[in-house]
Amino acid sequence: MSRLTVDWVACDGHGLCAVLLPELIDLDDWGYPVLPAEDVPDRHRGHARAAVSACPALALRLRGA
Repeated sequence: MSRLTVDWVACDGHGLCAVLLPELIDLDDWGYPVLPAEDVPDRHRGHARAAVSACPALALRLRGA
Protein backbone atom coordinates (compact mmCIF):
# COMPACT_ATOMS: atom_id res chain seq x y z
CA MET A 1 0.00 0.00 0.00
CA SER A 2 1.22 3.49 -0.79
CA ARG A 3 -0.05 6.93 0.09
CA LEU A 4 0.68 10.43 -1.20
CA THR A 5 1.92 12.98 1.31
CA VAL A 6 3.00 16.62 1.08
CA ASP A 7 5.79 18.44 2.87
CA TRP A 8 3.72 21.57 3.58
CA VAL A 9 6.80 23.64 4.43
CA ALA A 10 8.30 22.93 1.01
CA CYS A 11 5.10 23.09 -1.08
CA ASP A 12 4.76 26.34 -3.05
CA GLY A 13 1.37 25.55 -4.58
CA HIS A 14 2.56 25.21 -8.18
CA GLY A 15 -0.29 22.76 -8.89
CA LEU A 16 1.70 20.54 -11.25
CA CYS A 17 0.80 17.47 -9.19
CA ALA A 18 -2.90 18.01 -9.88
CA VAL A 19 -2.22 18.46 -13.59
CA LEU A 20 -0.27 15.19 -13.73
CA LEU A 21 -2.58 13.21 -11.42
CA PRO A 22 -6.08 14.71 -11.66
CA GLU A 23 -7.65 11.36 -10.73
CA LEU A 24 -6.30 11.69 -7.20
CA ILE A 25 -5.23 15.28 -6.52
CA ASP A 26 -7.43 18.36 -6.43
CA LEU A 27 -6.32 21.91 -5.69
CA ASP A 28 -7.73 24.14 -2.98
CA ASP A 29 -8.66 27.78 -3.57
CA TRP A 30 -5.01 28.85 -3.14
CA GLY A 31 -3.55 26.23 -5.49
CA TYR A 32 -2.33 23.79 -2.86
CA PRO A 33 -2.95 20.06 -3.29
CA VAL A 34 -5.82 18.26 -1.62
CA LEU A 35 -4.76 14.64 -1.32
CA PRO A 36 -6.94 11.55 -1.03
CA ALA A 37 -7.31 10.02 2.43
CA GLU A 38 -6.95 6.52 1.00
CA ASP A 39 -4.07 4.56 -0.51
CA VAL A 40 -3.07 5.10 -4.14
CA PRO A 41 -4.70 2.41 -6.30
CA ASP A 42 -2.29 0.16 -8.17
CA ARG A 43 -3.54 1.48 -11.53
CA HIS A 44 -2.45 5.03 -10.60
CA ARG A 45 0.85 4.22 -8.90
CA GLY A 46 2.98 4.91 -12.01
CA HIS A 47 1.36 8.30 -12.53
CA ALA A 48 1.76 9.06 -8.83
CA ARG A 49 5.51 8.36 -9.09
CA ALA A 50 5.71 10.65 -12.13
CA ALA A 51 3.95 13.45 -10.23
CA VAL A 52 6.34 13.02 -7.30
CA SER A 53 9.34 13.18 -9.63
CA ALA A 54 8.03 16.29 -11.40
CA CYS A 55 7.25 18.32 -8.26
CA PRO A 56 9.38 21.50 -8.62
CA ALA A 57 9.52 21.99 -4.84
CA LEU A 58 10.23 18.30 -4.08
CA ALA A 59 7.28 18.47 -1.69
CA LEU A 60 5.17 15.56 -2.96
CA ARG A 61 6.04 12.09 -1.70
CA LEU A 62 4.76 8.57 -2.21
CA ARG A 63 5.11 6.65 1.05
CA GLY A 64 5.23 2.87 1.09
CA ALA A 65 5.76 2.51 -2.65
